[in-house]
Amino acid sequence: MNVQQMPQWLPSFVAPFLTLSYPVDRPANPDSFPNSSYYSTGPLDACFIVSCIIFMAGFRDALRLGVFEPFARWQLTRGRRRHSIPEKDALKSEKQSLNGNGAHQNGSSLIQEANGHDVGDLASYSLTSKEEQKITRSVLRFAEQGYSWVYWTFSWCLGMYVYMNLPTEVFNPTAAWENYPHVPLPGPVKALYLIQAAFYIHQVLVLNAEAHRKDHWQMMTHHVITIGLILLSYYYNFNRIGCMIMVIMDWCDIVFTLAKMFRYLEMSTACDVAFVFFLLSWFMTRHVLFIYVLKSTYYDLPRVVSFDWKPEQGYRFVYSTYVIFNSLLFALQIIQILWAFMICRVAWRVVTGKGAEDERSDDEGEPGGKKRR
Repeated sequence: MNVQQMPQWLPSFVAPFLTLSYPVDRPANPDSFPNSSYYSTGPLDACFIVSCIIFMAGFRDALRLGVFEPFARWQLTRGRRRHSIPEKDALKSEKQSLNGNGAHQNGSSLIQEANGHDVGDLASYSLTSKEEQKITRSVLRFAEQGYSWVYWTFSWCLGMYVYMNLPTEVFNPTAAWENYPHVPLPGPVKALYLIQAAFYIHQVLVLNAEAHRKDHWQMMTHHVITIGLILLSYYYNFNRIGCMIMVIMDWCDIVFTLAKMFRYLEMSTACDVAFVFFLLSWFMTRHVLFIYVLKSTYYDLPRVVSFDWKPEQGYRFVYSTYVIFNSLLFALQIIQILWAFMICRVAWRVVTGKGAEDERSDDEGEPGGKKRR
């Protein structure tokens, strides 16, 4: 436990929940992060993951309720009130015309009976019934994507910082296996791993707590595979290739959530531009750079790293590890290929002028098509 970093007034058993556990001496000549604290790994790391999950749950609700939902509702209702002004003026003109014909009382009654509200209440009337439901739905979706955008931006920045300080290169992943095992871990590498594990576990909890959408099982499968890859690469000391994968994956999630946020704010042009940028980044990261990683884990890993099991020295690479790790990576790529077909359908709608629309996760429903109330 890293009790030295804890305030003296806190009990020592709290340390694993608030600090990185298993601090060790810095290696004599580290090839990365020469000024960082270094750590080994162990079961107490689960305590830090639990703390991150609790923090993410609170932070998610705080952002949604305190920032993104009020902003989205203000933005959407503001636009509708502005657009209702011409209708209001038209009704006023109609009233004046009726007054000029001596039909003030009857005309006013007809207008109120037809609209259900006085002309002065037209702005509030425009936000009732189905339109109010649509706004509420868009507000909730915008807030959800807003939190995701904040997280992906943070995780990508942290991942890029880690990647830039490691002697690895995405177009030459072989360096990620050289000098295996890469232990002990620099503080930023360990923090990135534990935070990412906490995020995906939290996402699994959110997926099962909220109304199921039509891509529920696809997302569940993706998250479970991702959690497996994170934990396996952490335990088997494949941390450098893991950090590279995180940087590759996180970038287009930033752009995708931004495109969806524009869509929920009914900013169709900005949504289409962001979607085109996402389309390019998706195929570059998920189907070009990630292929380099797949090739390296399949061919370079057994060529550079010897099969050996010496856990006390960090050597945890056996044939079953090789098979499981590659199987999960290839399964992840299969899911991404399926999503790529859906993305191409959305791209076709953009080209044909129908606008970008996420086909994967907008509809809420139970298995079999039943909507959850």
